[in-house]
Amino acid sequence: MKKKTGWMKKTLRVLCLLAALGLMCYAGLIALVYYWEVNVPEAVEYDGIIVLGAQVLPSGQPSVQLQWRLDKAMECYWKNPCYMVVSGAQGEKEPEPEGDVMKRVLEESGIPPGHVISDPLARDTKQNIRNGWALLQEKGCQKPLIVTSDYHLPRAMAIARDNGLDPLGAGSLCRPGLKFWLKNHMREALSWVKYWLIKYLHLPL
Repeated sequence: MKKKTGWMKKTLRVLCLLAALGLMCYAGLIALVYYWEVNVPEAVEYDGIIVLGAQVLPSGQPSVQLQWRLDKAMECYWKNPCYMVVSGAQGEKEPEPEGDVMKRVLEESGIPPGHVISDPLARDTKQNIRNGWALLQEKGCQKPLIVTSDYHLPRAMAIARDNGLDPLGAGSLCRPGLKFWLKNHMREALSWVKYWLIKYLHLPL
């Protein structure tokens, strides 16, 4: 009986140690995500903008996070007016495609309609970037700027480079409070793990 109890204690200690190491690695990855996002160079000399979509509310209005992306896109546009692709398909609880909502909001905010192009088909970051870049190339653009949330920006730029782009980036701030910041950075850390598993191990995730 004592032998069995000792084995169980050793196993429990090993499991606790593994759990602690896992948490340390996870915390380190979250810190790395933050380090990458604050070290994205300031965007200059871009001739086209790709704005990545986010949730649209059932009312048809942008979610808070999407509105921040649009605010950042408008800031970048007025610094350097150029063609802008707003990209995002229609989610299950969304009344219309994210791209169409973004186009409407930008035009209502004063961006010339001829400069805003909606891509209502893209369902993930890779499609956002591929579709957006194809549409910008049709307009003769050569140097794209990717606009998304700050924590999402480094991975979006990595995906863009994987697809042959040499992008610049601009991130909208993840503003309110530690809880919101932590939730998004924890999720983004896991998204990096998925990205690496797909890229390097070719897993069908």
